[in-house]
Amino acid sequence: MKTCVGVALLLCASLLVAQDDNFDKVQIKVHPVAGSVYMLEGAGGNIGVSVGDDGIVIVDDEFAPLAPKIKAALKGISDRPVRFVLNTHWHGDHVGGNAQFSTESTIIAQENVRERMKNGSDVAGRKVPPAAKEALPIITFNDRATVHLNGEDIRAVHFPAGHTDGDSIIYFTKSKVVHMGDDFVRYGFPFVDLQSGGSVEGMIAAVDKIIATFPGDTKVIPGHGDLSTVADMKPYSDMLRETLGKVQAAMKSGKTLDQLKQEKVLAGYEKWNGDFISTDKWIETLYHDLTDHKGEYVKHN
Repeated sequence: MKTCVGVALLLCASLLVAQDDNFDKVQIKVHPVAGSVYMLEGAGGNIGVSVGDDGIVIVDDEFAPLAPKIKAALKGISDRPVRFVLNTHWHGDHVGGNAQFSTESTIIAQENVRERMKNGSDVAGRKVPPAAKEALPIITFNDRATVHLNGEDIRAVHFPAGHTDGDSIIYFTKSKVVHMGDDFVRYGFPFVDLQSGGSVEGMIAAVDKIIATFPGDTKVIPGHGDLSTVADMKPYSDMLRETLGKVQAAMKSGKTLDQLKQEKVLAGYEKWNGDFISTDKWIETLYHDLTDHKGEYVKHN
């Protein structure tokens, strides 16, 4: 796991803003993806970028202290203004720079993203306070929205109850690039935010939909980790489905959460074990998702 990804995950887990000197060492790396789309990698969720004569659209904006570095990296690609910011979900490592970008850009997100940012919530056992007014999306949508810019139809589609209940997957139709947000990550077992309306089955549905409907040569920007392909998502989807099935079967036979861990119900999936989400933490996620999780916000059909 890359150091910068490890830092991002620790920050994602707490959703707390670290000391500025932690961010002083972060470098924003620019990766050309396809067509007019780039990926920025720093400390937090990967940023998707569409550039052209009409201006810039970015997908997510990492942490507030990194906004100047992100803006400098964008200037290295294009001198056009950032006109729109699309948020894939509400976590601070993806929307932390909203307030800094809102002075010049329009923030767009699925309506549950605004609600959770506006009200605050508990994430990974920590209290997240309501966001400042300047950080809130000012345009929201329920099912889908499209930004027409730079000859590109940039489509945001709501995939409910995956990583959270406000997840959007962003598709750059002309460049054939999809930003998956945190429904697809490369650091191992994913974080499913059950308290924010997420679910493992919803995450599986989102990933499977992209695999089934998108061309094989589509480039994939994961929420965290290296630039990927549609084929890279298949082992991830298989892991989600298989581990969910194993835990569900063991629960039906009467196994408790402690027994699931002690008996190593997920033996064979050690390669997915990570510093952020360990095998035992993933078992806990699956167990609680199957027993007592209920989403808070209403989702469209």
